[in-house]
Amino acid sequence: MKFLKGKKKPLFSINNNQPIPSSKDLLKQVKDRNQQTQLYSSLQKNLEEFKKAIGNSTDVTIRPFRIGHARSMKAAVIFTDGLANETFINDFIMEPLMNDDQLKTTPYNLTEIKEQILTMANVEDLCDFDKLYTSVLSGDTVILFDGFNQGFVTDTKSWESRNVAEPQTQTVIRGPHEGFTETLRTNTALIRRKIRDQNLWLESRQIGTRTKTDIAIMYIKGVANDKVVEEIHRRLDQINIDGILESGYIEELIQDKTFTPFPTIFNSERPDTIAGGLLEGRVAIIVDGSPNVLLVPALFVQFLQTAEDYYHRTDFGLIRLLRYIALFISLLAPSLYIAITTFHQEMLQTSLLISIAAQREGIPFPAFIEALMMETTFEILREAGIRMPRAIGPAISIVGALVLGESAVAAGLVSPAMVIVVSITAISGFILPSFSMGIPIRILRFGLMALAASFGLFGIIVGLIAIVLHLCSLRSFGVPYMSPVAPMNLSDQKDTILRFPLWAMRSRPRLISQLDTVREQTPKPEPPKK
Repeated sequence: MKFLKGKKKPLFSINNNQPIPSSKDLLKQVKDRNQQTQLYSSLQKNLEEFKKAIGNSTDVTIRPFRIGHARSMKAAVIFTDGLANETFINDFIMEPLMNDDQLKTTPYNLTEIKEQILTMANVEDLCDFDKLYTSVLSGDTVILFDGFNQGFVTDTKSWESRNVAEPQTQTVIRGPHEGFTETLRTNTALIRRKIRDQNLWLESRQIGTRTKTDIAIMYIKGVANDKVVEEIHRRLDQINIDGILESGYIEELIQDKTFTPFPTIFNSERPDTIAGGLLEGRVAIIVDGSPNVLLVPALFVQFLQTAEDYYHRTDFGLIRLLRYIALFISLLAPSLYIAITTFHQEMLQTSLLISIAAQREGIPFPAFIEALMMETTFEILREAGIRMPRAIGPAISIVGALVLGESAVAAGLVSPAMVIVVSITAISGFILPSFSMGIPIRILRFGLMALAASFGLFGIIVGLIAIVLHLCSLRSFGVPYMSPVAPMNLSDQKDTILRFPLWAMRSRPRLISQLDTVREQTPKPEPPKK
């Protein structure tokens, strides 16, 4: 085969046989365009540059007009339809500028316009195109003037948002029934309603080269550890991504660089839970567009606590202890059944052993395959119930579990004892307050089942030792993940597995808050005199 010789010609051409620019040329054009950041003095040039940058998008409104009674100066407002409040723009921007008597004389002074004419509460100076694009596409209104290379940005954000309602994933019987929404300012206001302290600081930034998502960091100055706050800022500064759509993006990008199934950042939809964490010295990270607020540092014991633990009269940790028992049942029940029925039958009572042996008579699969089939089936039903519409989701999960379980027993594929074990395991998993902690338990359950099928109880013990060692090696922003259990801190045991009365918990967690450690000065109540 002979190759064509000579100068290569472009495959396609546009007008006058000009080739289509390559990707490098396009990137160079975009880079050259982005280098022009300073506004022009000509209003027409500014509007042309803006239209070229946004591609003449139809949802962006550009309204030219003349200001003052003299009508000698051109101006324009730019806003995004659906993100900005047009009533505010008409009443507080355009009407004062077009009809105000103070604008009879020329030349106009922008400082005078900002301080005397515009009646909006928040008016900022604008000098570059980058801020122009971000402001307009964020819901603000930009005002540009002819003959000036600067303008104004006014806060006119107003879009449809969800009302404050009860959280769907963290419900309580006693306590506030309000949850975060997808609006950043609503979420920060819900927290400020709980903590009316001047030391509650809020720091904002934008992350995402394209989405420019607003991120807020809240902490109580003098209570939160300054090193933790600095570390959060450092990790956020290192994020270089095109978009942040949910707080899960931030959680994964700033967590400690360790391959672990366990969550090292706590998240909640409840303002009272986040406020309680702030009072303990933690730092909240709020992401615009997400109802889940992040809380760091996070501890293992924190995922087994609920806000309702502190609203009811103290039960000294009996309900919380029940959660720990359910955690071990959800993690170990199938593997213990496999190990005992396969390798350690002598641990069972004779009558119980005979009953289980009779049930397993005719079952064609070993206990491990039997448990694996049932657990996989239940996980499929769980996911189907979550993804299906709410009207039929619970019906599918309940009917599917009953029908499949009964049919599997009738068909001789699984034993009734295995159905009971899987059911107890599933119910115990639902007791865990945090959904993010339930995921690693579900994953590790299958690994322990495989160890139990291979080595019996010895394999389970080795697996538990590996899990404990892994948990003890984790850290969340410098704080040991298993504290205050490992390392042991006796003063913090009042709110770990047990829950002492509120008057007894006078100090904040030692490893989290190292500045203002005392949170209660109330003395212990004395018994009534006889």
